[in-house]
Amino acid sequence: MKGIYLNRTSITEENVQKYIDLIKNTNLNAAVIDVKDDYGKLTYDSNIELANQIGSDAGPATKDLNKLIQQFKDAGIYTIARIVVFKDPYLADKKNDYAIKRKNGAVWLDAAGTKWVDPYKEEVWGYITSIAQEASDSGFDEIQYDYIRFPERAKQVDQEVTFDNPKNLTKADNILAFLKYSENHLRNYPVYVSADVFGLVTTASDDMGIGQVWENISPHVDYISPMTYPSHYAPGSYGVPNPDRAPYEIMNRAMKDAKDRNGKLEEKGEDVASIRPWVQDFDYLSAYSADDIRKQIQALNDQGISQYLIWNAGNVYTVEAYK
Repeated sequence: MKGIYLNRTSITEENVQKYIDLIKNTNLNAAVIDVKDDYGKLTYDSNIELANQIGSDAGPATKDLNKLIQQFKDAGIYTIARIVVFKDPYLADKKNDYAIKRKNGAVWLDAAGTKWVDPYKEEVWGYITSIAQEASDSGFDEIQYDYIRFPERAKQVDQEVTFDNPKNLTKADNILAFLKYSENHLRNYPVYVSADVFGLVTTASDDMGIGQVWENISPHVDYISPMTYPSHYAPGSYGVPNPDRAPYEIMNRAMKDAKDRNGKLEEKGEDVASIRPWVQDFDYLSAYSADDIRKQIQALNDQGISQYLIWNAGNVYTVEAYK
């Protein structure tokens, strides 16, 4: 699968055909569609009791999710439902009990002023999984979990908050427990499941304080998507002075490490996820050209990886890079 990300604005009735045409007129064949976005809002009218109770499905982008998915299917496009998991300011605001709390009991906010739900709350697991089940019933081919992690800047966060963790699980064990819970509840649904992970998860020897460990996640999803955006790597990563200007080198090294880790899991008899990374198509530290995008894709090809997803938050894509 080779796909682009579509936000709530892009899937409205007046905009969606433009993106279907974009996919059909390139070598792409998949769409990652926001179902539960970064703000905790659903993009469709839900029948889930909690969603109706808190209004997370109010003002949906699409009036008929089944019809929307059928439009993509009719065009031969593979559909992926993006569900933002633990970064959920809407649920955290409406259900204070589910929010990450400071040690004094106040609701914790991240550096951007955003509330998160506590990843240890099993009620949240149930809500997320219900959305995944509803997305499957609407015809999606795949469920993709994003922000399936604890907040970054972990050392500082851990000094500020108290998690609701009666089983005394590590963060990594908790993310694994959620995945197993989801796996069990989606067992009879005809969907694949994928997880987005930080780019450095391919290489890091620990969970970086966010609970993401390659060896925990890969065996429990069908696809694993490292967010290998060169601009987000620190100077000196993999010995590269300026990763932002080394899109081939960063992607090549990250994928080599990812393949090595999957290989070691397979040697132990584990099933592993297919590697399907995110490719940068946005400006961050510098302007990203079609050539910069092609270099990332070339690095994937050189590592024998033929699948990828393209990220641009505003859905403004460099179409010539995918032709």
